[in-house]
Amino acid sequence: MTEQITPPASATPAPAAPAPAPSAGDRRVLRAVLRWTAAVVVLMAVGSATAYGVTRMDRTDVPGLATESDGRWKYPTLTAAPLPAGSPGPFAERNAAGAHYADLRALLLPAPEGATEDRALRGTDGWLETKTFLAEYGDESDRDAVRQKVVDAGLRHIAARGWTTPDGTHTRIYLLQFGTAAVVDELHTAQLAPYDGPAFVARGTDAMGPDGDFPEAADSDDVLSSVYVEPEPYGAEQVRQAYLGAGDVLAVVLQSREGGAKEVPFQQTVALQGRLLG
Repeated sequence: MTEQITPPASATPAPAAPAPAPSAGDRRVLRAVLRWTAAVVVLMAVGSATAYGVTRMDRTDVPGLATESDGRWKYPTLTAAPLPAGSPGPFAERNAAGAHYADLRALLLPAPEGATEDRALRGTDGWLETKTFLAEYGDESDRDAVRQKVVDAGLRHIAARGWTTPDGTHTRIYLLQFGTAAVVDELHTAQLAPYDGPAFVARGTDAMGPDGDFPEAADSDDVLSSVYVEPEPYGAEQVRQAYLGAGDVLAVVLQSREGGAKEVPFQQTVALQGRLLG
């Protein structure tokens, strides 16, 4: 299934956005749709007669459709969060601070079909306590260090969502909002998510390294991403993690699963969450 994000609806009028700082330069254009959607686009272009014939056949009768699933999850149709009237998007030229004026809670990726939601991540009115996010780091000294870094960076609030799918994959997504994109860029690149591995190791792991198999097509030019995977040999569970810097929001995505966290649903989850933040 191809997930599409529909344009945001106008929300009720809100106070005008703060005057932007001087232009920070051209924003990059959002990268084309994920690589795995290309086949769907091709099929949509097939003539009506062929399409009619396919719809009247069983799946196993159609060459190429009798294969096993590639592991993608079925997400609901994604809708971009509404913006207050007159407010720019996070990557608009006149929004030099990279501010998300949409409700942060509306920017969270919904759970896929068949998943069981993690109620502990709902927080109060959709806002999560910082200590719950910090519990994702295994060592107490690491939790203290991350707490100090996000506080020093001016953390405003956290929205989160989590779920477990029938195959046992546990997903957690945290959106941390700060004052400006410049703060997030510094926190992401220099303090939490350098290229060669996360500065602070996630709970349940001893080490994590760059995920060299993460597809380039799943990245967005507007979103700064660092993607990691726990190498073999791992314990009972394997952990995958991504940090996404998108304007004034830092997203932290984690997936863990007994016997190995699968590549495809992780790639899909990270890519879709990045698109919602754009």
